[in-house]
Amino acid sequence: MALQPAAGVRDLNPGEVARNRRLCELLAQVYRLWGYQEVDPPVIERQDTLAAGGAIAARDVVRLASDEPLGLRPELTASIARAACTRLADQPRPLRLWACGATFRTNLGDTGQRISEALQSGVELLGDASAAADSELLHLLLSAAATLGLQPQHRPTLLIGHHGLLDALLLDLPGAQRLAVRQALTGFDPLALKALDLPAAQHRQLTDLMGLRGEPEAVLATLQQWLGPVPLLQNLAAMLKSVAPSAARQGVRLQVDPTFQPHFDLYDGLVLRLVCQGSDAPVAIASGGRYDGLVARFSAEPQQAAGTGFGFDIGAIRELLAGVDTPDAAAAPWLVAAASSQGIGAALARMADLHQQGTAAELCSQPCASEAAAIALAAERGCRGAIWLAG
Repeated sequence: MALQPAAGVRDLNPGEVARNRRLCELLAQVYRLWGYQEVDPPVIERQDTLAAGGAIAARDVVRLASDEPLGLRPELTASIARAACTRLADQPRPLRLWACGATFRTNLGDTGQRISEALQSGVELLGDASAAADSELLHLLLSAAATLGLQPQHRPTLLIGHHGLLDALLLDLPGAQRLAVRQALTGFDPLALKALDLPAAQHRQLTDLMGLRGEPEAVLATLQQWLGPVPLLQNLAAMLKSVAPSAARQGVRLQVDPTFQPHFDLYDGLVLRLVCQGSDAPVAIASGGRYDGLVARFSAEPQQAAGTGFGFDIGAIRELLAGVDTPDAAAAPWLVAAASSQGIGAALARMADLHQQGTAAELCSQPCASEAAAIALAAERGCRGAIWLAG
């Protein structure tokens, strides 16, 4: 019998489960304040839904052995978009939805297939294609992140890009080479870029583009020199200006990166990622963006084909905060102990009183000879203290 979990997954201890639940509830409280309603998409979906029109590669999807092509969801957005356009099609737009649940991905390594499981919490704003919806998304992301307990040493940075911006920057390239250039830029692969057969002037500008990221005003000024005063840049500048005060209050640095694209190719507009400094390396704790094209695949109403959203990686946040996010002592139970086995009934009655008051308490099932021994046992078990019944 195998004694270890499958490669890529892990057992969570009670403290980790409690921290996950607390983080999810902190985020959920913010979502509700902003008018978002909870949904619960299925873990199992048809593979054509999970592929999101080719945006998610088959190699990322955990496929199931079944009579029809089914798989486990690698993210929540496609399932929620499908539900919004079918079961929720008659609901007034915009739809503001949030969900929390497990996601699964697979990849092939040197040792074979490896499946990873993650806990995701996020929101989807559907049926609103306006710049105001994108602005709402950024403000909501910052409001949610503010509840997590990020510390100055985490140096949170919000990366912001735009799919259409990269399209405009590559518009003058030959069509046959555009995809290869995009892949080199988004993969930050200078060797692949150098290997492309392009005029020297284009090589120089693309190399400059690969290194162009940083403070929004400076990056947008450079992009305006290259593209002119296009509406996309003006809208992006206005959005960043609106969110800058909130970011500054929370110590979140804004960074524009025109070549940034998330792992899944779901997005056709605004893209974002919230990155923090971990103990050893940067850690991405949230990502998302606009995915109008994905919604259009499910929607029979063109005017409703709009969606934008983000998701938090709960496990990544829990690990990031491991050194500073301590359990709430008030949430720990009391240990109720009795001096003799005859006192167990009284201990159970005392526990019932505590439970009626909404106070957590657990039973010491063996007699405890002294109050000092009960206190020592409570500390060993992580309880907030001991209630010892001498009689």
